[in-house]
Amino acid sequence: MSLVIPAAAPATVAVHGGGEFPVRRIYCVGRNYAEHAQEMGFTGREQPFFFMKPADAVVNVADGSTAGMAYPPQTKNLHHEVELVVAIGAGGRDIAVADAAKHIWGYAIGLDMTRRDLQNEMKKQGRPWCIGKAFDQSAPIGPLHSIARTGELNKGAITLSVNGAIKQKGDLSELIWNVAETISILSAAWELKAGDLIFTGTPAGVGAVVPGDLMEGAIEGLGQLRVVVK
Repeated sequence: MSLVIPAAAPATVAVHGGGEFPVRRIYCVGRNYAEHAQEMGFTGREQPFFFMKPADAVVNVADGSTAGMAYPPQTKNLHHEVELVVAIGAGGRDIAVADAAKHIWGYAIGLDMTRRDLQNEMKKQGRPWCIGKAFDQSAPIGPLHSIARTGELNKGAITLSVNGAIKQKGDLSELIWNVAETISILSAAWELKAGDLIFTGTPAGVGAVVPGDLMEGAIEGLGQLRVVVK
């Protein structure tokens, strides 16, 4: 194969202990904690829905480091959303809930950064809201921890603080659709493949950040993710 322009370098996520995980696609689950669904104006256990971010939206945050993300253009209301990220190591289609864990390579802490004003405007107009979710550097992700080390993560505290003040607080057990169910439902719509990442949803308390703010996400068993808005 002869490429007519140079190929872009693949997006990767650091692996705890060394190495890099190549990113193929990023799937995100919307409104997957009940209290967050309520703060966004919805209630109940609705059928899960998904949106996507480009692989190169990743901000790769290495172990023990603090990464920077640029405040994006065209917004005056940039929101933080801390989430458990699931990395797929073995693909498949129509994956049974009972088999989902066999397809997981590992887990990480992620931030689904959102241009909330742009997202809300697209919602009002009935248009796709990629501009609110899929912008450059909209997916900071900490190091991946292998499932062989962590075991399945079905419970554990998940928090996000801004400048030392807790803004989001929940537990992975509060997911409306748990990780296994999400993988199963997602794989009915798309064939999952190794390298896919799944952002599983955020607890209540999302809010705005501005340049200079330090966001610190934490998930029990996965350490901490530190990102400064620039």
